[in-house]
Formats: sequence, C-alpha cells, structure tokens
Amino acid sequence: MSEEGESQRVPMFVRSESEPTSPATRRRRILIVDDKEDAREGLRLLLTYVGHEVEASEDASSALDKLRTFQPEIALIDIGLPGVDGYALARMARQTPEARATCLVALTGYGRAEDRQKALAAGFDAHMIKPVDPDRLYAFLNER
Repeated sequence: MSEEGESQRVPMFVRSESEPTSPATRRRRILIVDDKEDAREGLRLLLTYVGHEVEASEDASSALDKLRTFQPEIALIDIGLPGVDGYALARMARQTPEARATCLVALTGYGRAEDRQKALAAGFDAHMIKPVDPDRLYAFLNER
C-alpha cells in the first residue's frame, strides 16, 4: 500500500531479455478454446498484448459458432474439454466449411508421440504441450 492507503498496481506483463521485441510479425485472427477460465484468459491477454485479434470460447458448441462467424486463421483448442472433447471438436471443425482452412492446434498436458499422432489423426495441424511457452507460441504463429 502507498502512503495514502491506496494499493500500487503491479504490471501484468514484464518484458524479459529473452522475449522477442516484436513477437507478432503479422496480426492473426485467433480463437482460444479452453474450459479453464484462467488458462483461456491468460492466453487471450498474452496474444492480444502482442497485437493479435483474439476471441475465446469455453466449450465445443460456442467454439463451433465462433469458427463459423469469427473465422479465425488459427484455433488453439484444449483437448480436455468437458462433454465434447477437443478431438471431437477438431473432427467437427473439419466438417464445417467456414473452418476447413483454420489451422487447428491441440493444447494438451500430454506430450508423448502417440498423443501427438492421436491429435493429428483427429484433424489437428499441430500439437502443443501445456503450459504453452510464449516464445514457442510466438514462433509458431510467425511461421504460419
């Protein structure tokens, strides 16, 4: 608390020496699908902070709606969604005309070779292990 009794604000992001100066070389339309609010909002803030246009969904139903209306270039999808999981969502997205060109990225805590193969077989284009390393995510987005 300050002398006047007010709390001081701490910055949400602090640039580290290893953080790229300009992580977003091109602005992307990105959809984040995660049922965990803190994970969803953390990624949304991180990606918005570096210049991307981001929308978020907490379940497969709202994600399919946003795939049709927002038409993201990239969708970061948690595998462990309740009800309809990320694998099923990827298969449905591949059947949705507005989403066929969307790059689908599986977000999961599992990083074995068979986990990666299962994600690719379901229709994902890429597989990332949670928690997502921001530098790796920036590099991935800049390569696409």
